[in-house]
Amino acid sequence: MTYHVAVLMGGWSAEREVSLVSGAAVSQSLSDGGNRVTSIDVQRDMGALMTRLYPRPDALFNALHGRFGEDGCVQGLMDILEIPYTHSGLLASALAMDKPMAKRLFTEVGIPVAEHKVVNREEALAGDVMAPPYVIKPLNEGSSVGVVIIRDTQDLDAITGDNWPYGTQVMVEKYIPGKELCVAVMGDRALAVTEIETDRDFYDYDAKYVDGESKHTIPARLDKSITERILELACLAHKTLGCRGVSRADFRLDGDEPYLLEINTQPGMTPTSLVPEQAAHVGISFNDLVTWMVENAEYDR
Repeated sequence: MTYHVAVLMGGWSAEREVSLVSGAAVSQSLSDGGNRVTSIDVQRDMGALMTRLYPRPDALFNALHGRFGEDGCVQGLMDILEIPYTHSGLLASALAMDKPMAKRLFTEVGIPVAEHKVVNREEALAGDVMAPPYVIKPLNEGSSVGVVIIRDTQDLDAITGDNWPYGTQVMVEKYIPGKELCVAVMGDRALAVTEIETDRDFYDYDAKYVDGESKHTIPARLDKSITERILELACLAHKTLGCRGVSRADFRLDGDEPYLLEINTQPGMTPTSLVPEQAAHVGISFNDLVTWMVENAEYDR
């Protein structure tokens, strides 16, 4: 069976360029499968977007990343229009993007998270909010946009003045050493655990999306019991936020204790992205992954 699928990409968030790459890959895959594809580079003109969504598509593949595309805004619009869309619904998307709220929910169900607090930027600049090393993050950005590791007071320059366009509040989080790990969840199935290595300070934006800046090992080199624990935690996090479709859970392993860093409800679909890589590892091709996501698209009723 073939479909008419609208693919949303681009947008105006800090992750625009990555979204364009994801959207192009998805559009090509759907077209190769014989589907009718309407590729839409989303701008702030909602009237233009509504026009491009006519005639009404069978489904919408949301390849937007970051704010407005990943935080419930587009999801709410599709709910109103009653157009089935891929990935999580409005509430789960909003919760996942709101890092402090997501961590609160994870803690309530027993998922380990790093010690953290939300403070004003001025408090963070005072340099005594937490013993270093610690991490400063925007409250609602993805792809490690704006993430800074603070080891001494000089590192705080990254959040001064125009260096920090991400709002007046920041999340301060204890730095967790150890292995960087991730798990893709597809429906109710955790696919695998990937171990990520990079020569950069941490798995930042460039490490995620620039070819050759990181090395992925699947399956991760872990004891079986730890692997099973991380897979279980990823599924629990997906369920706790009410996610659907595909999500990605990011962890740090400190000794034998995994800490959940965050859930990404709109994981990348670029050539270097982790979810398609894990799908391939378990025998699911990129085309089959994209088709499954479209076939499982829905809107909140």
